Amino acid sequence: MAVLPMKRVLICALKKDRKPILELLQRMSVVQVESSGPEDEVFAKQDRSEAKTAFQKNADTAQKALELLDFYVPQKKTLAEKAKGRQQVSVEAYEKQTQKRDETMQVCRKILALEKERAENAAKIPKLDSQMVSLEPWLSYDLPLDCDGTGKTTIFTGTLPNEVKLEEVYRQLGEHAPQAEGVDAEVISSSQEQTCIFVVCSNKDAPAVQGALRKMEFAKPPLTAVNPQQAMKELQQQKAELQKNMDSFVQQIKDCAAQRADIAFAVDYFHVRAEKYDVISQLSQSQRTFVLEGYIPAQNTQKLEARLETSFDVVVEYADPGEKDDVPVLLKNNGFAEAVEPVVESYSLPSKGELDPSMLVACSYYVLFGMMLSDAAYGLIMLIGSAVCLKKMKDMSDSLRKTLKMFFYCGISTTVFGFLFGSFFGDAVNVIATTFFNRPDIKLAPLWFEPINKPMKMLVFCFAVGILHLFVGLGAKLYMCIKNGHPLDGVFDVIFWYMLVGGGIAFLLSLSQFTTMMGISFTIPAKAGKVIGIIALLGALGIVLTGGRESRNWGKRILKGLYSVYGITSYLSDILSYSRLLALGLATSVIATVFNKMGSMIGNSPAGVIVFILVFLIGHTLNLAINALGAYVHTNRLEYVEFFGKFYEGGGKKFEPFAAHTKYYKIEEDN
Repeated sequence: MAVLPMKRVLICALKKDRKPILELLQRMSVVQVESSGPEDEVFAKQDRSEAKTAFQKNADTAQKALELLDFYVPQKKTLAEKAKGRQQVSVEAYEKQTQKRDETMQVCRKILALEKERAENAAKIPKLDSQMVSLEPWLSYDLPLDCDGTGKTTIFTGTLPNEVKLEEVYRQLGEHAPQAEGVDAEVISSSQEQTCIFVVCSNKDAPAVQGALRKMEFAKPPLTAVNPQQAMKELQQQKAELQKNMDSFVQQIKDCAAQRADIAFAVDYFHVRAEKYDVISQLSQSQRTFVLEGYIPAQNTQKLEARLETSFDVVVEYADPGEKDDVPVLLKNNGFAEAVEPVVESYSLPSKGELDPSMLVACSYYVLFGMMLSDAAYGLIMLIGSAVCLKKMKDMSDSLRKTLKMFFYCGISTTVFGFLFGSFFGDAVNVIATTFFNRPDIKLAPLWFEPINKPMKMLVFCFAVGILHLFVGLGAKLYMCIKNGHPLDGVFDVIFWYMLVGGGIAFLLSLSQFTTMMGISFTIPAKAGKVIGIIALLGALGIVLTGGRESRNWGKRILKGLYSVYGITSYLSDILSYSRLLALGLATSVIATVFNKMGSMIGNSPAGVIVFILVFLIGHTLNLAINALGAYVHTNRLEYVEFFGKFYEGGGKKFEPFAAHTKYYKIEEDN
């Protein structure tokens, strides 16, 4: 377990080499660039935000074009192809491919323009549909709807609300325009919502008829220069033309699918360039030189220096970080412990002077997770599934790889505890043998005991694991006190608590009433119990005298010490928290057993087999998903609250090197 030591690095080189040097640093991904010092009359910084924005805009354009291709021409990939991850490309191939970037961007802009045209055409169709719907009631009308009459007559065409009979039209016209003579009306069509009418009258009666129609809530239809049938045909032709154009635009987009790989490369290329220009803005530059400052893991210093000095006229200097420097944190662990680095990072990276708790977390995390899930079949599923993913997905992100590793080890632990407790899909072995083979004697015997039959024994085991977990946390604190040159603090804050808590527990084990109640098969001899009790009291006394040692006033010191002793209640609370190991372990087993029972209720028949398989698959899938999630959450809780609470504070800043954060291609750096 280690926090990698960091060095401050300063690189000074000629400005003409700035581009290749930055690209080399980006590919090596070993330097976290920090903004250089203040500007003066020689060195100044260049604001390249405009160029960065332009590159990012190109990357976004290419990304949108790629998404359109994926929408219109989706790629059918096998699981193995999906798991392949980013495609690796050599530096030489990368440089060659960049020559096509302008041509590729033209294709991207063409795709976006075609999509824009398609969208605009698509937006016109609803309007045409609306016009056609409004014309449908007028299809039997043989005059243009904008025809308003002849030399001596006036024509009114429009709609009245609701369904109105022709007699009613005449009645209302007579009522509202009694002076009008020679008025003729016709109902073109009618429905519950509206009635389309045609009214003709002499020009001299037109004002009176118009006033009468207004009182009848008369509304004009959509005006057309041709009769409605002809207008409908024209609208249908327009719609067909729009649809044809849309199909053409989509086909042209599909024809661009051949450039999909180039477009994906353009996304990565412009994104990488945007990141590079972000760094350029942080450099101090003179007329002919530039200076780059940052942090680098000490183990990479020689490699970086060799690579730079081999190819460029450059000065590379390293220095130890100062006390006030906010040094970024990079963890380095073996495969067993690095799997839980995301768990540690989710809480907080270690701050300056703290140890990396990854190995301690790994040792306890897998055990606690396995105890909570504790089913051999579920463990094997997790183990095999994560192993296959790790094998097939070679180029996954570091974070995902570590998480899969964590579930791989959790799967091993779950399998082991499953066999220890005799659970394989709950009691599936016995249920299947009894229901379908009439062999109730066949079952998976536990290698240790069945928690569901001996819950008190399991509870004691959980408490024992919890006490060990907490004591390891205290041990880590003792180690850090000694490492940081404060051994007495280790005695006051750790050893005394070992004496008090450990002595108190051992004293309880010397009481036969306690061991009988807990179902423990042994009792510490009474004489030894007395000695242990005295040790516990000495520990309590030590805490009283030293718990408030930062105070010079002895009165305050004793009061603070007494308050510190009160903290033993938090230890009791912490130990009780580990009872969740029992609760979740039993929940997994009981739910699995219930699903097995439900599936076997129909008995040994063809229908019974089908029902059992369905219930088995659905039930155990749900049980695995829910309880694996529960085990993950509660294991994190035990690590973060109970374990870290004893020694760990965190607060470190993550090391984030200048790198090529690509999505589709991975540039292989030559070694």
